[in-house]
Amino acid sequence: MLAEIDQQIQTLIREVGERTKAAMQADFTIDEKTSPHDLVTTVDKQNEQIINQRLREIDPTAQIISEEGFGDQVHDIHGHVWIVDPVDGTMNFIMERENFAIMLALYIDGQPTLGYILDVMKGLLYHGGPALGVWENDHQLSRPLNRGLRDGLIDVSSRILMNDLHHAQTAAKAARSIRVFGSAGISMTQLITGRTGAYITNLKPWDLAPGRVLAEAQGLVVKRIDEQPIDMLSSNFVLVATPKAAKDIMELIN
Repeated sequence: MLAEIDQQIQTLIREVGERTKAAMQADFTIDEKTSPHDLVTTVDKQNEQIINQRLREIDPTAQIISEEGFGDQVHDIHGHVWIVDPVDGTMNFIMERENFAIMLALYIDGQPTLGYILDVMKGLLYHGGPALGVWENDHQLSRPLNRGLRDGLIDVSSRILMNDLHHAQTAAKAARSIRVFGSAGISMTQLITGRTGAYITNLKPWDLAPGRVLAEAQGLVVKRIDEQPIDMLSSNFVLVATPKAAKDIMELIN
């Protein structure tokens, strides 16, 4: 069953990716949500409607959590729950025209099961889960090297770094160097391919869900900074890292 769903979702997300690239050549509307730094476009909304409609055909009894309000009112994550980010990194989508992603994840009875991150402009689809392995297009990824903090790159979201939340600057200074990508999906692809070794950020469910599936399947640590259980129905201040880097960071910031 999972393999069949997986193939259908891969087809769906690639179709939406092609539609997104076509939409970039036309005019689209940009609106503020909560601030000038929190934007939404008609492409986000249209993508979400298309994805959610297809998910209801593929997995009719599932609940859907999605960013732009076209999903369900979900109060628990029992059964099949799909979590959708129709354009992750909307600011990058608008300003850079690259470094943004389309993301989906399936959780079954609260367990991370399938994850999908499509780097739209590079045409790279990262997909899989604990039962299927983790893939970049048709190439199965090996697990990242278990580097410590000082031997690898750290990715910290810009707001957290600038405001030194949870002593993030201390961790950043201890790493070999710092990266900021502006998209949780792109950041997660850097982790699961071993290009970076740690990521400190604050993520909503649709930002975290797909990357968590793939990161955990790759042997990476995904945990809240305060070491409370991850809540997939709310925001989480998280650390995603190799086991060695996670240990180094927690010792530095706590």
